[in-house]
Amino acid sequence: MSARPAGQSTRIEATSDLGVFGTLREGLRLSPAITRGIGITLLLAVVATVGRLVVPFTVQQATDRGIVGDADPDLVLRMCAIAAGVLLVTGVATSWVNVRLFTATEAGLAQLRIRAFRHVHDLSVLTQNTERRGSLVSRVTSDVDTISMFVQWGGIMLILSMLQILGATIAMLFYSWQLTLVVWLVFLPMLVLAPRGQRLLNGAYGQVRARVGGMLAAISEAVVGAQTIRAYGSGARVLGRIHQAITAHRDAAVKAQVYSSLAFSTGTLLSGVALAAVVTLGTMLGLAGQITVGGLLAFLFLVQIFTGPVQSATEVLNEMQNAVAGWRRVISVVHTPIDVEDPERPVDLGPRHPASISFSGVGFAYPDGPPVLQDVDLEIPAGSRVAIVGETGSGKTTLARLVTRFADPQRGTVCIDGVDLRDVRLSDLRGRVVVVPQEGFLFTGTVADNVGYGRRRASRERIEEAVAELGLSAWVASLPQGLDTDVGQRGESLSAGERQLVAIMRAYLADADVLVLDEATSAVDPATESRITRALVGLTAGRTSIAIAHRLSTAEAADMVVVVDAGRVVEVGPHAELVAQGGRYARLHASWVVQSG
Repeated sequence: MSARPAGQSTRIEATSDLGVFGTLREGLRLSPAITRGIGITLLLAVVATVGRLVVPFTVQQATDRGIVGDADPDLVLRMCAIAAGVLLVTGVATSWVNVRLFTATEAGLAQLRIRAFRHVHDLSVLTQNTERRGSLVSRVTSDVDTISMFVQWGGIMLILSMLQILGATIAMLFYSWQLTLVVWLVFLPMLVLAPRGQRLLNGAYGQVRARVGGMLAAISEAVVGAQTIRAYGSGARVLGRIHQAITAHRDAAVKAQVYSSLAFSTGTLLSGVALAAVVTLGTMLGLAGQITVGGLLAFLFLVQIFTGPVQSATEVLNEMQNAVAGWRRVISVVHTPIDVEDPERPVDLGPRHPASISFSGVGFAYPDGPPVLQDVDLEIPAGSRVAIVGETGSGKTTLARLVTRFADPQRGTVCIDGVDLRDVRLSDLRGRVVVVPQEGFLFTGTVADNVGYGRRRASRERIEEAVAELGLSAWVASLPQGLDTDVGQRGESLSAGERQLVAIMRAYLADADVLVLDEATSAVDPATESRITRALVGLTAGRTSIAIAHRLSTAEAADMVVVVDAGRVVEVGPHAELVAQGGRYARLHASWVVQSG
């Protein structure tokens, strides 16, 4: 397997560099359900458009043959009946188009959401960290919503508008080429200036979206940090920042609305000018015998059909630009290469058992940064308890990430029972190697729900057994509803130590071969620390455990201590032996004893 050069990593780009049509093609490729049955939908759209064009014809026939000259009430009634029937068919066709388009769009965008989420989930932690979490979520939610708004509304409007303009132009030419030329000459300046106006609108609404983000960020930060704001008496200062963000959003929104109103007003003005010009010139042509009264009335109807789409063109194009921008952001995520992926020919690790871990010539660097690990060689025997110690930034957390394959080394190999982790199926590895982070993340639900997360479809009896085996029955019984206690959002109803206890029970239920522990007892009360320590003894029994040790009491109890300094493993051995050597670990331990004493 080829190694990625040191210092390089996959990044999530802010947006795709595809053009408009390239974006639309790729977006439809990723959401094929959008185009499902598109032929029938377009045929219905044509029917709806043609139906609207029939009405002016019936008006002309009723006027010229049934009203002007010899009156023919029967003809007028027949034309009215035809118009009513055509309008009914047109309404049904239009509604059917909307339903079909909505159904296809939702199906296609569901495909896009699932595909984008699946891809984000498959990206390595290193790649995910190149983008803020909120921005990643917005690509799967609000950006797709932007696409939805255009495809369901703007898309059909664009199709119908193009058909209306084309159909109305052909019909107008049938009645009078002179009047048709006048209509087009009136709207020609708007068509020429439309691209410039569209750029102004896009820029203005882009500022609005940016100001919305700034306003929401300021407000959410103030809400989350309310306690700190009160503690330091900085409410007035924070309120000033929020007021500034809200004012900036207001100014940007007003500016964008002014541009939008000008564009709409221009379209309305030109529509009025076109109608006035048609009435004036049409009257002159009528007096000259070049157009009938009915023909002029029909032409005026056609002008309305023509000008309607032109007036809404700016809004439709704006929706299209927003949709294209959203599509590009989603496409850029889906196109991000997955740098930690399943092997083509996975190796089976065999029966479950405590596994050995080995590092051979491992080197690693984060994006655009210096090497974090250099030439690491390390053997961790099966079933041993290992503590990794070192100063902040020494590389001990990176070692743990490589063991769990949250990232791959750029040089060398990390093996489990002699098998390169890159040759192991990820689903198999996730079942063999489990992480207990420093801050256990809890999902919305009960304690039992979160404990059961460690093993799919775990029974209530098995969860209760796990609680008892870890010696946590008394603690669970002290909770308001025991295992049925609601943990709240992100587990906020529990203390940090209690969240860690739930995470330990979850890991125990997973029954992993290798445990990677980020020690979390430095900020809890003594009683909770005692519970965590006892639970960890039960959790690590009979398994290979690798602990990132922040407190050297963990190292004292370990079978083997690994000392990391500046990205290199500098010492390996039992606690007592390393202390006796008087090296790097002995100095760290002596300093810790003084501080804790």
